[in-house]
Amino acid sequence: MGNIKLKHYVVRKGKHGYWLPTAKMRAMGFGIVSCGHDGPDAWAIAKEWEERYQRARKGLEKAPAHLYPIGSVGDGFERFRRSNEWKSKPPRTREDWDRGWKYIDSVFGDVDPKTVTFEMLDRWYGKLKATKGAGEAGRALKIWRALYNVLAGMKLCLPEADPSQIIRKTGVPGRTETWQEGEVVRLVKEGWRTGYRGLACIIAIAWDTGFAPVDARTLTPAQAVTSGTDMAFTSDRAKTGEPAIGTLTARSQRLVEAYVAGLDYDLHDDAPIFRTKGFKPTGKGGRPRLPVPYTKDSLIDDFADLRRAVFGKGEMRRLMDMRRTGAVEANAGGGRRSRPLPPRWRTASSKTGSCRRPTCQLTLQRFGPRTRRAESAGDCSVRNRTSSES
Repeated sequence: MGNIKLKHYVVRKGKHGYWLPTAKMRAMGFGIVSCGHDGPDAWAIAKEWEERYQRARKGLEKAPAHLYPIGSVGDGFERFRRSNEWKSKPPRTREDWDRGWKYIDSVFGDVDPKTVTFEMLDRWYGKLKATKGAGEAGRALKIWRALYNVLAGMKLCLPEADPSQIIRKTGVPGRTETWQEGEVVRLVKEGWRTGYRGLACIIAIAWDTGFAPVDARTLTPAQAVTSGTDMAFTSDRAKTGEPAIGTLTARSQRLVEAYVAGLDYDLHDDAPIFRTKGFKPTGKGGRPRLPVPYTKDSLIDDFADLRRAVFGKGEMRRLMDMRRTGAVEANAGGGRRSRPLPPRWRTASSKTGSCRRPTCQLTLQRFGPRTRRAESAGDCSVRNRTSSES
C-alpha cells in the first residue's frame, strides 16, 4: 500500500484511520471522523471531510455548528452539558448520554419539549427499534426520560408529565453464546504469534477463571497468589465488589510467566500486567506507541481484530461470553461436564454470609523482565483444576 499525506488524517494502532479536527475546527462543529481501516476508502473519507472544512473556512459552505432555539430540547441539553453536574458524571455515563442523544437530536433537538406528544415519541421509538434494534432504541428512550427530568428542572416542561412513560421498553434477549476450549486455544495461539501477547494472556485467564473482561484486564502483580507450583489471581469483582479467586492451568501459568519475562520494564505491584501490542514504525513511517494497559475500548477492538483473523468476519462472539460457558455446562444437567466450573470460590461466614479474602498473600520481588521470584507469606489452599490441558 502506498503512502499518502492528508491534512488532519492520522492512523492509530497501525490500521485505523481517523480525521482529527483541531480545537478551532471543533469549535466550528467538526468532530472526529472514523474512516475505517487505513487504505484508499479511508483516504477518500478523510479527503471529503477536509474539503468540507476548507469550504466552511472560506465561507463557501455553512459550518456544521448548530444553534438550537432558546427553550428547545437541544438548548436545554447544551445548558446541561455546560453545568458542573454534567462534568461530575463518570466518563462512561457521559458517553452513554451522547450515544442516546444522537438519536434524540435528529428528531427533537429543535423542538419545544412542551410540544412533544406520546404519538411523536411512539413513532420515534418504533422506528429506532426497526432500524437500530431494541438495545439502541431502549438506550435512547432511557436517555430521553433522564433528559426530560433535567428539562423539567430548568422549567422548560412540566415535571412528571413525560409522555414516554406510557411506552413500555422492549427487553433485549439475553446472550446465550458460548465458546469451546479448542476455539479459545486457537485465539490464544494466534494472539501470541501475532504480537497480541497481553491479549492472549487475558483470554487464557478469562477462560480458566471465569473472570469478567474488566477483572482480567486490570489484574496486577499484587493480586497474584501461589500455593506450591500453582498460581492464581485474587480479584474484587468490578461489578459487585465481592472478593474472588481464580486458579490457572499450568499452560496458562506458563503463558503469563513467559509474557512477564519478555517485558523490557519492571512492573509495580499495583500496575496492570497486561498491555496493548503497541506500534513500532516501519519503512512506511508512523508514530511509535508504547504498550499501555488495556482499556475497555482497546480490549474490545483488539479482540475483534483477533477474532476476525481466526474465525472470519461472520464470527460475533465476545470475550465476555467465555465466562458463560461454565454456567451453561453446569445447568445443562444429565451429562458429565467436559469442563468444570471456573475455579472461583469465595470464603463466607456461616452466620452472616459476608465474604472475606483468602488467607493468602504473595510477596513479589522484581516481578519484571526475565525474573519472577515469589514466596507465599501464609498458608494458602488453592483448589487445583482437574480439566485437561491438551
